[in-house]
Amino acid sequence: MSVFACLHEAQSFLEQNPDIEMFELFILDNNGVPRGKLLHRDELLAVYESGRPLPSTILGLTINGDDVENSGLVWEVGDIDCRAYPISGSLQRMPWRLIPTAAVQVSMHPTEGLPATVADPRHLLAKVIDGLKADGYYPVMAAELEFYLLDQKPGSNGRPQPARDVDGGRPRSTQVYGLRELEQIEPFLADLYSACKLQGIPARTAISEYAPGQVEITLEHRADALQAMDEAVRYKRLVKGVAHKHGMTACFMAKPFDDLAGTGMHMHVSLADAEGNNLFASEATDGTPLLRQAVGGMLSTLLDSLLMFCPNANSYRRFQTNSYAPLAATWGVDNRTVSLRVPGGPASSRHIEHRICGADANPYLAAAAILAGIHRGIREQRDPGAPVEGNGYAQAKELLPTDWLTTLRALEGSSWARDAFGSEFLDVYLAVKRAEYRQFMGEVGEQDWRWYLHQA
Repeated sequence: MSVFACLHEAQSFLEQNPDIEMFELFILDNNGVPRGKLLHRDELLAVYESGRPLPSTILGLTINGDDVENSGLVWEVGDIDCRAYPISGSLQRMPWRLIPTAAVQVSMHPTEGLPATVADPRHLLAKVIDGLKADGYYPVMAAELEFYLLDQKPGSNGRPQPARDVDGGRPRSTQVYGLRELEQIEPFLADLYSACKLQGIPARTAISEYAPGQVEITLEHRADALQAMDEAVRYKRLVKGVAHKHGMTACFMAKPFDDLAGTGMHMHVSLADAEGNNLFASEATDGTPLLRQAVGGMLSTLLDSLLMFCPNANSYRRFQTNSYAPLAATWGVDNRTVSLRVPGGPASSRHIEHRICGADANPYLAAAAILAGIHRGIREQRDPGAPVEGNGYAQAKELLPTDWLTTLRALEGSSWARDAFGSEFLDVYLAVKRAEYRQFMGEVGEQDWRWYLHQA
């Protein structure tokens, strides 16, 4: 696991940023929600010297912020304080804040952070990466995150609506790859790219995506997969913050509109050797035998880990035919109708694009499940079968489940997941997801009244 930050990092930051008054200390929970505290400038050095106590329950909360009693992190341990320490390189300015503020991301200490350490999603990813490295494989990763830019106020029907553009209108048509659509959000993009540069986040290509107000910005791949996911986490916070500054809401919900495209998080992955050479590199577009084994492993573990790719009830509304969201355990070469795509390009760039995750997935958990599947495929020399050619939707023989409960039960009953992720982590994660499922299914709302109030 990457080393925690040293005191010198904080001292240098304070010297170079004398105007900063406050610090947001945050840790990412299993739902990908940042939680923490707002500290005064004078409190920062102590966090680097001796950590900061956070309650054990902070990593066992539902997406609504409720304690989950069955997580083992509440009454049994008396909601004990667990010590978290700053992650190296995470101390960065938040240029959209009115009060001069910086953020520092923390992670639970391996021993001082117990019992919450076992539920820290960043620790899980580090564990999976270390397992691959022990066998001589160094994962290289990048994330592509789609999002909607929405008005902070809903429309007259109460439905979310696209944010107004520079000209004062609202985007109404898809205009995928439209350049004018990017020009119309140029003030937002200018601030976003500036903030990314300030924070060292490698934001690259911007695309007007497949719905009005939908945008995608790619992040450059990193030879350190843990760093890549750290940057994805901070990038998501940054997008939301900059959007708020511009009077908009950046929405990473998997399917915010029933009649428009869902939002995904495409994960790009390859394996390198200790010298950084791409072990998937091949003139053949379907890659090396190692690449195919990696694909085979991911396909074989797809159902067991689907809850980590699609963690919420809404996640499954994204899976629709001919929607560019995958529907089955399929793979192909330069084919966007399958779940695992091997893009074309130079041999040296050969990698796998994992297209299953919703933008609502926790990057740490999604990456951990992807890499654990790859490791299984290599160890067991899994054969993925022939790649799909043409329309993958039409050729899908066995569809992925499209409901939350099925995937929850699949992870719950997976012996592979127990081995790959550990029972301690899974017990907490599954307890949280069961609690959320019960809460979600127990809530009566507008759809129930519209369907059943008069007709039942």
